[in-house]
Amino acid sequence: MKQAVSRIIERLEGRMPETALVLGSGLGKLVDGVEDAIRIPYGELEGFPSGGVSGHAGELVSGRLGGREIIILSGRVHYYEKGDAAAMRLPIEAMAAIGVKRLVLTNSAGSLREDLPPGSVMLITDHINWSGMNPLIGEESDRRFVGMTNAYSAAIMDQLRETARTVDVTLGEGVYMWFSGPSFETPAEIRAARMLGADAVGMSTVPEVILARFAGLEVAAFSVITNFGAGMTGGELSHDETKEMAPKGGERLGRLIAAWLGTGVDA
Repeated sequence: MKQAVSRIIERLEGRMPETALVLGSGLGKLVDGVEDAIRIPYGELEGFPSGGVSGHAGELVSGRLGGREIIILSGRVHYYEKGDAAAMRLPIEAMAAIGVKRLVLTNSAGSLREDLPPGSVMLITDHINWSGMNPLIGEESDRRFVGMTNAYSAAIMDQLRETARTVDVTLGEGVYMWFSGPSFETPAEIRAARMLGADAVGMSTVPEVILARFAGLEVAAFSVITNFGAGMTGGELSHDETKEMAPKGGERLGRLIAAWLGTGVDA
C-alpha cells in the first residue's frame, strides 16, 4: 500500500481532501462536475484492483465539488468478479492513510417498494448482508470485530436530509440488502428480502461499508434506483437497464452531494 499512498500524495500536489466518494454502476457522470480534476488510473496505483464491469471507469479523481476538495473512486471491484469480498480493502485503507475521514458510497439498486420507482435516490440507513461473506475474514487482529450498530453516520445522514430539503431533491430512505451476484435475484428471493425488511437490493457497497468502518472512516451511502426487483413488474432484469437508468437518478444525487459539500461540511 505504501507505493499507492505515496503516488496519490505526489499527484495530489498538496491537496488534502477529507471526503472520498465511491461511484457505482452507471454513475460515472458525477465526475463531470469535479473542477480542476487530477485523474489517476487505477493501473498506476500498485495494489488497486482492476475491474471488468462496464459502467465503471477505474480511476481516482481529485478536485473540487461544491467548492470543497474531494476524492472520487470512479469504479469499484465487486465480490462477484473475483470472489474476493475484500477487493476494495487497499483503496479504502489508502484513503484513510492520506487523511480522508469520511467515505460516501453510491450504488445502483433494485427497488422493493412501489414508492421508490426507477430514478429515485435512496439514503441507506442500514444494510442486510444476505451473501454471508465478509471482507474481514482472515484478518488476525482483534480489530476484525468491527461494531456495525452505527455503521452509517447519524450526523452525516441528518446533514444530507437537511440538504435534500434545501435543494428540493426527493430523498427516500431504507435498508439495502447485499446479494453476491452476478446473476440477478429471483422473484422468490425478492419476496424473502421484502419480508426481512429490505427496501432495495444490489451487488455491492456492504463490503466497503465494513472495510471503511474497519479503517475508522465515517460512512454514508446512497442507492440510485434503476429498476424494480424481480417479479414485481413481470419483466426480466438486465445490466443495460442499470446503465440506462442510473444517470437519471445520478443527476439528482450529484446535485445533492455537491450541495452537501457546499454547506460547510469539513470536506
